[in-house]
Order: sequence, then C-alpha cells, then structure tokens
Amino acid sequence: MMLTPNHHFRDIERKPEYLQPEKCSPPPFPGPAGTMWFIRDGCGIACAIVTWFLVLYAEFVVLFVMLIPSRDYVYSIINGIVFNLLAFLALASHCRAMLTDPGAVPKGNATKEFIESLQLKPGQVVYKCPKCCSIKPDRAHHCSVCKRCIRKMDHHCPWVNNCVGENNQKYFVLFTMYIALISLHALIMVGFHFLHCFEEDWTKCSSFSPPTTVILLILLCFEALLFLIFTSVMFGTQVHSICTDETGIERLQRETQPREHSGSWKSVQEAFGGDFSLNWFNPFTRPCQPEIPVDKGLVRQVSSLSDMDNMETTGSQLEETKDRDSVEVLDE
Repeated sequence: MMLTPNHHFRDIERKPEYLQPEKCSPPPFPGPAGTMWFIRDGCGIACAIVTWFLVLYAEFVVLFVMLIPSRDYVYSIINGIVFNLLAFLALASHCRAMLTDPGAVPKGNATKEFIESLQLKPGQVVYKCPKCCSIKPDRAHHCSVCKRCIRKMDHHCPWVNNCVGENNQKYFVLFTMYIALISLHALIMVGFHFLHCFEEDWTKCSSFSPPTTVILLILLCFEALLFLIFTSVMFGTQVHSICTDETGIERLQRETQPREHSGSWKSVQEAFGGDFSLNWFNPFTRPCQPEIPVDKGLVRQVSSLSDMDNMETTGSQLEETKDRDSVEVLDE
C-alpha cells in the first residue's frame, strides 16, 4: 500500500518522524476534577462583562423604575421574585459555561512514548494537531482562541468567553434559555407599565422624571427584544444539535464530508444529565457523562487508500486556513 504526497493542505507520511513527537513536551499533570477553566481573551472578557452589565441594567430598570414604585404590591412581589430568579439562573449558567472546561484534549500528549503506547495496528491512523501538539480525537477541533483542541466543539462564543463543547453545552443552553425568558418577561412588564402610565399621571408611576423613565424603558425594550431574538435562535440551534448529535462545525462539514449520525434520547440525557428532572434546568448540576478514557477516539480506522484520500481532500477544502493535521499511518 503506497501513499501519494499530493494532498494540498494535509500531508500524510508513513514515517512517525513527521509527527515530530520529540518537539512535544510531556503533557502537564492533569489538575483535579472541577478545576476552574478561564480563557484570557480580551474580546471574550469584554463581551462577558457587557453581558453582565446588560442583565444588571435590566434588573435596575425592572426594580427601580417599574416594580418598587408600583402601588400593586402583589404584582410587584410576584414579578420581582420571578424576574430575579430567572436573572440569577441566567448569570449562574453564564458563569458555568464560561468557567467549565468544554472538553479540552490534553495538551502536548503527542509524545513518542504516548504514540507508541497506542500500539497502532495496520490501517489505523492518528491525527496530531501541530498547534497544540496533541493527538486529536474523533469529532475534536482546534480553537484558535482557546488554543486547544476541544471534543465535540460546536463553536466559540465570545459572550461566554469560551468554546461550547462536550462538557459545557448544557450550561450554554440554559444561559440562552434563561436570557430569552427574562427578555420576554421584561418586554411584557414594559408593555403593562406603559399602559398604566398612559392611564395615570406619569409623575406617579415612577420615582424618576417622565423623560428619564421613558428613555430607560425604551432602552430596556430595545435590549430585551434584541436578546430575545438572538438567544431564542441560539437556544433552538443548540437543542437541534443535541437532538441530532451533530455539532455546528459538523453541520458545516456535511456537504463536503458526510458523517453518519443518529440523534437519540440518550444524547439528550447525556447532555443534560440523566433522566428528565428539574436538574436539567439547574446550572449547578453536571451532565452525567461517563469518564472519558485517555485514548478514546484517538485511533481511527481507515479501510482503504480511497477512504484516506476522501478524508484528507474533503477536510482540506473546509479547513484551508485553519489547522493542518499531521497523520501517522501504520501500513500493512
């Protein structure tokens, strides 16, 4: 079996030296479970701060412009509890999505000793990401912002300053859901407040002056409408990805690199954590995913040369300007 070096963006070599494992330092000792993960990206940090600011601005307007000045105490108490609970869950979900390891592949594990320990059989290959010097498992992709390969990476979201991957997709879904709910709740309250102020004197329906009240309400209305549309679309997209077991990147690859996938109720349970319960909506519970073996998905089977050619050429079409994967092939 002979391999031709005619691949445009990805190269294949039968020699293990092409992987250059000697240039990879030994992988760092894995930290304890639950170690905080944080991406030091200026744009992502700024977007996360803006997210919190907008939620806190909505809190300020809802409480100090609409609810506290209201004479209907039952209305104020009920809506205040509901809105603050949803806002708390939204911010908690945001923190969990931002500070949870999305499924990063161990960095620097493409060492000679580790590659030899995989004991490749004829027809088996491993991919090495030259950017983070790690062996890339199946369905993993390199993120240029996180500078790591992420298992089942869907996309990198600057609003949570993190990738959305295998371990934190639940928190991202909850974040979009709770933001959409508080946006809808805020829009409804703004509508009722405008109707109430039109019927009565504007000076009595708010502790602020009428012009200030109108400006604050219009800004809140614009913010809530914008976020309602955006987060509703993201929520629907993420739920669809979970149900079909197909990430956003894999959906983009579908036309050039078809992949067999079969969504099931089991994939939903794995993403949200067991059988349906209130814990699905709790950002403080972890998805009940099984312990991932160190070598899971690292070794891939290629049945023929044509399969290798198809895999390489279709991958290069999609990732022309992105990560170049080195491939080690054990020939028969």
